[in-house]
Amino acid sequence: MAKGPKMKTHKASSKVFKKKKNGELSYKVSGGNHKTSKDTAKQVRQRRNKKTLSKGEANRIKSVI
Repeated sequence: MAKGPKMKTHKASSKVFKKKKNGELSYKVSGGNHKTSKDTAKQVRQRRNKKTLSKGEANRIKSVI
């Protein structure tokens, strides 16, 4: 019996989002590489850490990863 075609992985999304053990998707916050002198120390420090996607956004993106 033949199966239907598989869905292709969206390569750009798979490079940006990483799946954690509990199923959440994490990503690196943008804007932290250069030209950070105008930002406060708190802003720069918070961009170093990875963030997790909200549940609704994660469900939408999991299908293409």
